[in-house]
Amino acid sequence: MPKTRDIAQAALSSSWMSGARDLWRVLLHRGPSQFQFWMIALLIGISAGFAALLFRKGISALQAWVYGAEDANYLHSFAADLPWYWLILIATLGGLIVGLILDRFTPDGRVRSVADVIEGAALHEGRVEAKAGLASAIASFLTLSTGGSTGREGPVVHLAGVISSWVSDKIRADGITGRDLLGCAVAAAVSASFNAPIAGALFALEVVLRHLAVHAFAPIVIASVAGTVINRLAYGDVTEFSMQTPGALQFYVELPAFLMLGVICGLVAVVLMRAIFFTDQVGDAIQKRLRIPRWLRPAISGLLLGGIAIWYPHIIGVGYETTELALTGGLVLSQALIFVVVKTAAVAITMGGRMGGGVFSPSLMIGALTGLAFGLIATSFLPDVSGNHTLYAFAGMGAVAAAVLGAPISTTLIVFELTGEWQIGLAVMVAVSISTALASRLVDRSFFLTQLERRNIHCAAGPQAYLLALLKSDAVMRPLGDPRCASREECEALLGQGLSLDMGASLEAALPIFDRAEVAFLPVVSMHEGKEQLCGAIYHVDALKAFNRALVAIAAEEHS
Repeated sequence: MPKTRDIAQAALSSSWMSGARDLWRVLLHRGPSQFQFWMIALLIGISAGFAALLFRKGISALQAWVYGAEDANYLHSFAADLPWYWLILIATLGGLIVGLILDRFTPDGRVRSVADVIEGAALHEGRVEAKAGLASAIASFLTLSTGGSTGREGPVVHLAGVISSWVSDKIRADGITGRDLLGCAVAAAVSASFNAPIAGALFALEVVLRHLAVHAFAPIVIASVAGTVINRLAYGDVTEFSMQTPGALQFYVELPAFLMLGVICGLVAVVLMRAIFFTDQVGDAIQKRLRIPRWLRPAISGLLLGGIAIWYPHIIGVGYETTELALTGGLVLSQALIFVVVKTAAVAITMGGRMGGGVFSPSLMIGALTGLAFGLIATSFLPDVSGNHTLYAFAGMGAVAAAVLGAPISTTLIVFELTGEWQIGLAVMVAVSISTALASRLVDRSFFLTQLERRNIHCAAGPQAYLLALLKSDAVMRPLGDPRCASREECEALLGQGLSLDMGASLEAALPIFDRAEVAFLPVVSMHEGKEQLCGAIYHVDALKAFNRALVAIAAEEHS
């Protein structure tokens, strides 16, 4: 028996020694580069944090100057006392300047936002457009300062992406590193905007990178903490919303009510998203039919928003004052219902009118109002066994936002961090899970992924859908004259049947032709001096091998 124990101890000692040598080898060869990468992540986090902070303070300063508000967080109270023509003039002039900026500095007159950051992570090695991104940030800044009814997180996230893209280009980062740095910038921007370090890190992983790879976690957390520190240096360790304790959940009795709230919030979120898309389509049709210049479209939207603000100044800006009123029970049922409708219309007009901004803050406001309205009705039926109606406002805020963003984990956490209320997590989790599950079936997963799908960018279905668009035919083509390539006669025979592929076309275009025609290869042609020129052939087996290699590389990144 002692001999057996000695053998076991010797084996354990050998195992420890081997592990120590492996650890030393990793530290020796990868430690310096890893530490260097974390330092870059920290610097990006600081830069993105300051960008978010300056963006927020700039909006507050311009709003205070334009509307005469002493505190931009209570903007609508000041705006309500302004002459009606001033509200219209501010919003219209703001929209006109936004339109001129976007017309001059973007190729399509469209504001860049979170959807473009997701596209950059998936398709462009973690890079986003710099010139259009900076123009979009300025446009969104003016939109939020002059009567637009959106949020600040969208432009801030893209602005952070511009910073990380610049760094990635400078250090010549590959796709994996570029995506990780993009995640760092996004995490810092969200954390600095909302004083929410946990949610900021998870938002970057869940929404932008769309995976939870271990190798990306540490640098993203470092950047997120840096962004939070910057926020707290400016605002202190305080939550965004100062609210009364919403009360305790009457566990078994009220749980079905929160399930029902989740269903309603999911439907409200879908209505909000589809209203934005519908307004955008109507705006396109009207613009085309009346031949309205694209720089004038935001001004027309500003005019409409100014008209709404005459009666409902609550729509101006991010709407935190109204959100806080909902969370503290400061509104009656009729007000809550009216504000849901008006805010939804205002957000749709702002975004459909190409004025810029994000959807997170509006979805928080609409969710809190929806939850409050539901809570006022639900608690009136069973007042003796129900909790406080503000608890429903709290859960509704998270449920609508999570359904719009398609991010149940990070949204649940960001709601907790925005309010400082962690005791009623069960109510929020139930409502969030139901609303997200429902809304994701009625749109393409989320607002951002649906935006991309409408542009024929198929990120919602995962890498197997969008990787084909990245793989080009010329990369896997066998050139004419190669011993492994079909002869000119064989290629021309297929050309005679109308089967060919353009040089530079993606495998997304090639594979359906292979499936339909059931051929082993397709001729690849290009136009030269107005004539079609045969360049080579792409084989079905080569296309599938290239696709498989891309899937393996993505899987390796996501599980590293």
